[in-house]
Parts: sequence; structure tokens; C-alpha cells
Amino acid sequence: MNAGTSQFAARQAKRSRSGPACPHRPPCSGCPRFGEPGIAPAVRDALDALARVHGLPPVRVISGTSVGFRLRARLAIRGRIDSPKIGLFELGSHRLVHIPNCSVQHPLINKVADVVRRALVDARISCYSEKAHLGLARYLQVAVERRSQTAQVVVVGNSATMEPFAACFELIRERLGSELHSLWFNANQTTTNTILGADFTRYCGPASVIERFGGAEIHYPPGAFGQSNLEIAEEIVACVRGQVPHGARVTEFYAGVGAIGLSLLPAVSELRMNEISPQSLAGLELGMARLDAEDRAKVSVVPGPAGHAAAAVAGADVVIVDPPRKGLDAALTDALRERPPARLIYVSCALRSFVDDSARLTATAGLRLSSLTAFNLLPYTEHVETVACFERV
Repeated sequence: MNAGTSQFAARQAKRSRSGPACPHRPPCSGCPRFGEPGIAPAVRDALDALARVHGLPPVRVISGTSVGFRLRARLAIRGRIDSPKIGLFELGSHRLVHIPNCSVQHPLINKVADVVRRALVDARISCYSEKAHLGLARYLQVAVERRSQTAQVVVVGNSATMEPFAACFELIRERLGSELHSLWFNANQTTTNTILGADFTRYCGPASVIERFGGAEIHYPPGAFGQSNLEIAEEIVACVRGQVPHGARVTEFYAGVGAIGLSLLPAVSELRMNEISPQSLAGLELGMARLDAEDRAKVSVVPGPAGHAAAAVAGADVVIVDPPRKGLDAALTDALRERPPARLIYVSCALRSFVDDSARLTATAGLRLSSLTAFNLLPYTEHVETVACFERV
């Protein structure tokens, strides 16, 4: 055994004690810290440093299961027509790592990937090549609905219509059978790295995956953003719910399909929700349509960019923000500083932008950071989700 092999064996032994062993080599970009427990040490240090600055105790980290937790995946399809590969790219490249037995994905995602791979071969569907911009099958998106244990499947194609995939889609439908929630085609003929195109065509099945986070039904059409770790997402919603006083008037920015806001309805007197994505707004509309008359009367939607909707801060007892990785829109930050609500709950998916936003929000002494909780949403990665509560001074 040479030194490199010995070191590899030692790393695998360490990982086997702290988490499931990854069977795939080289490693893909899905788990850059695979096998390491908890959140990344540098992230932990940054969170505790932020807590100390604001006079808070060390940050509590909430973790869940580390096996089969991903219920949503976007996987690239590359390779030859008789031997397609489905998986994730190596970090910083377009070299695909085929991951047929990923242990962090729900087993149904692995099964769907295998069924789609075989259907592509049997239907003689070519795989996409970035360099040539040729080949039909580009990506596979799978979302598992918890209550039915069925899969919403989207095949992204380098074609204007689903017609070239007709035989392949029928094979997928037949072979998945009762485990198929719905099957969709997404057209993406661009030469960019964008995964999904704007248009979705339904081949079969319901219009949305439905989830619950302790409240109303939440609807996810195939183009709407959804968390992959719903066990921890449910913990995040519960954390937010626990910080919203009964009867509060709430405004939520970057509301998505309403996973947080609609789950709060029994406790609030008014809910204004802002969102920009057409697909998420469609999911929000589906969720609102299923509310009873009393709850529906509490809800209003303010579509468009959060910065343009910043006036919705006025009159709210509690403002909830769940921005993308870039953080808060500048106009919204200004509105929160000028008219600080009694309570601001910030759900962050990017630590760097959250730290910057926290400094801006507290710079004028209108708001103070009163609590901070971390959530290990994507184990074995550098990612951490945080829920912070700011109080008006």
C-alpha cells in the first residue's frame, strides 16, 4: 500500500465513523466535505464571532438525519447515446461524476435517475455537450413528495418541444408506475449554464407537489424554488413561527410559494407576501386557492422585486425576509432602517451577505440582533441556514 492509498483509507475510516461512506470517485460538488459531521468549522467560528459582537451566547446548531435527506435534486445528463451519465459536476468544471448510489439523496431520486438513464438508452436519446451545443438530454430534476412518496420528474431538453422525447417519456411513465407523481418537459436551448428554461410542458400527473410545514398546504410547481432538506426546513418554519406574536400583522419578502407565510396563518391577523418569480407566484396562488375563506381574507400578494415592494414594511408588526444568496435589496434595507418594525426575522441562506446585512441593519441603532440560530440544511457542505431575530430599539 503506497502513501496515497494509506491516506485515502484513513480518510475513509474516519468518514465511516462520522457519516455514510461515499461510493463515488472522484467526488462530485454535492458534498465537498463528505463525511464530516456538523457545520464547517470556519462557518461555526464566523457565527460565534457575530454572536459575540452582539452580546449573544454561542450559536445553537440544529441538525437532522444525514442519510437520504435530499428530497430534491437537479442532475446533469452527459455522455454517449448508449452510455449516459447522470450526476453532478466536479467542482469548477463540466466533468460529470455519475452518482447512481448517492447516499444523501432519497432512494427514489436514485431510482428515478436509473429509470431515466435506461429510458434514454432505449429511446436512443442523445446527451447534451456544452462544447458542441448538441445533444438532446441536458438535465434531470426530481422532487419527492413526502406524503405520497412519489416523484415529480422534469427532463430538460435541448429542443423547442417535447416531441423528440415522446418515446422516452412513455418509457419513464410505464417503468416508474405508481411511484411517479408527474412528468414534465422543460425546454432549454440556451448556450449558458442556466439549468431550467422558462417553459414547462406537463406530460402527465398533478400540477404541483404538495407539502405541509405545520400549517396550510404548500404547492410546488416544477419551476418553483423548494428546499431539498424538508426535515430541517420544517424546523426553520417552526423557529420563525415561535417568534411571531399571536395576532401580529406580518409582511414577508421573498416569500416563494409561501412555505413560511402560509404556515403562520392561524396565528396572524394579516399577511402580506412579496415574491418576484412567476413560478413561485403560481405555486402561491395554488396554495391560497385551497385556504378557507377566513384565512384567505387575511392574505394579500405584492408581486415584483422586494426593493420595489419596500413600502409594504409600513404597518407591519413583524417583517420576515428570506432573501437569495446576494442578500437584501438595497431599497428594502433602507426601508427597514428608516421604519424599523417591532420585530424583523431574517432567514439567511448565505452567511457572508447576512453578516453584511446585519451590520447595515444595526448601524443606525434602530434595530438590534436579539437571537441567532443555525440550521445544518445541507450536511457535508459549507452551506448553513440561519434564522436571526432583530428587535426595534
